[in-house]
Amino acid sequence: MIIALLTLIAAGIIKGAIGSGVPVIVVPVLTMLYDVKLAIAVLIAPNLFSNILQVWQYRHHLLPLRFLAAFSLSGGLGIVLGTWGLVVLSPTLLSLGVAASIVLYLVIKIARRTIALPFATANRIVLPVGLLAGVLQGAAGMSAPASVTFLNAMQLERRVFIGSISVFFVAITCVQIPALLSAEILTLERTLYSFIALFVILAAMPIGAQLGKRLPHRWFDNLIMLLLAGIAVKIIVDAAL
Repeated sequence: MIIALLTLIAAGIIKGAIGSGVPVIVVPVLTMLYDVKLAIAVLIAPNLFSNILQVWQYRHHLLPLRFLAAFSLSGGLGIVLGTWGLVVLSPTLLSLGVAASIVLYLVIKIARRTIALPFATANRIVLPVGLLAGVLQGAAGMSAPASVTFLNAMQLERRVFIGSISVFFVAITCVQIPALLSAEILTLERTLYSFIALFVILAAMPIGAQLGKRLPHRWFDNLIMLLLAGIAVKIIVDAAL
């Protein structure tokens, strides 16, 4: 429980600093401690309300509406497909799916440091990327390997990135809630845990917002990557044993 609480605090700080990172940090840790379904359910309230807050804060700094609509609608379809996988796949396979998502995220994070994605190109591939992001979010609780790295590769200004990725997260979470309810994954008990997690993350976000203005973005990136590499190894070893 203490590890889970500290993880939520750290996730809130990262969220406040760079505008994303909550699922990337929380899902692997809770998957390691409990299971993927619990991890995904617990993050429903934080994903929805913390991102609504950031959409409002950065509402004047967004990518074009048509682009965001395409990104979000395809992501919603991916959520439905991913949630189906969450129901039918075994816990071990789901855990390995989280580990694979982490590895993919790390590989893309390293590669994209030398890659720039023009808006015209991004606009052509936004639908398949959104679909992939939704599937990853629905099945593994982590859309970041597709969604965050996609917008990061566009080398957006910090406020535009935070506002735009928050719009996407709000949209897919609105689809994910009924999907999880219909699959009986989002129970009353897990909903209570989710709101507790929300309050912890919201309390930590202002700290991250201040740090984000003072510390380099890459400092947070490197810290997250180091943490995720260790978690991925732990999940794979546990599944193998």
